[in-house]
Amino acid sequence: MVFYSLAAALAVGLGVLAARREPLRAAPAKTVDTQKARVQQAAATIDPSRQHFTLQFVKDPENVPNFSVQSLGGQTLNPAQWRGKVVILNFWATWCGPCRYEIPELMALEKQYPNSLQVVGLSVDEAPPATVEQFAQRMGINYPVAIAGDALQNKFGGILALPTSFVLNRQGQVVEKHVGLVPSDYYAAEIGYLAGKPENVEVKTFVDEGQVFPGNAKNATSLPGVDMSKLTPTQKKFAIKVLNEKRCHCGCNYTLAQCRLLDSACPVSQKEAQTIVNEIAAGKYPGSGPAAKPAVSVRVGSPTR
Repeated sequence: MVFYSLAAALAVGLGVLAARREPLRAAPAKTVDTQKARVQQAAATIDPSRQHFTLQFVKDPENVPNFSVQSLGGQTLNPAQWRGKVVILNFWATWCGPCRYEIPELMALEKQYPNSLQVVGLSVDEAPPATVEQFAQRMGINYPVAIAGDALQNKFGGILALPTSFVLNRQGQVVEKHVGLVPSDYYAAEIGYLAGKPENVEVKTFVDEGQVFPGNAKNATSLPGVDMSKLTPTQKKFAIKVLNEKRCHCGCNYTLAQCRLLDSACPVSQKEAQTIVNEIAAGKYPGSGPAAKPAVSVRVGSPTR
């Protein structure tokens, strides 16, 4: 995920559980009914012009992975249908508290930008679809909802935390990935810019080094928590290659490089990656070449006599 100036607002939803590590539980009916009232409240407060936003989008965005799923209402959903609109693909679950909090705001956005936006809810619930459908009906969700099985989740590199949302431009390219709650005003600023109606925004671009699609970790030049300062440029390239090939043993099923980028708090990938880097620096890792030589400082002055 790319962090931006609204970190404080995001803190409400960050640190959300990994989807496969949390027991499934249904949302209480009272909670659902209470949150329905937030739709009108959210719609009334969406106003991106109230503050300046710095948006961050992928420099060379990739096309959204092709997929086709059946919505809970029986409609076939695929990315080709949404060309010409900004799209928010929202991975969520009924038992995810931050997801339930976010749904009314997504509904308000869908209502406010009917001609510019398409929100799609992709549930990772392992409960029967009927349970998810009942939840969606009670919430009055006004955008299509479908079940996202493992195959669909894997197309997006796996979903480690909830909510996770992918933002698509009108050409069907993935320009941003958000993990955790995103303020509705920030979403509105993104929608306006991508729809050709920029308002009080600045846009910065970044190279996807695995933040959006884990497979792009091969583009990384550094990894969180891994000290590569003792490596020569050649050794550093070799280290990045190795860390993109070696699997992490934490159970995440990602490479060490991917795990560091997606979960910088993982102690397993940090230890394993640093060990490999240290071995490469010492010339002890197979194929790493000679050990890196420490920099030598040269004093320029009068020649000695």
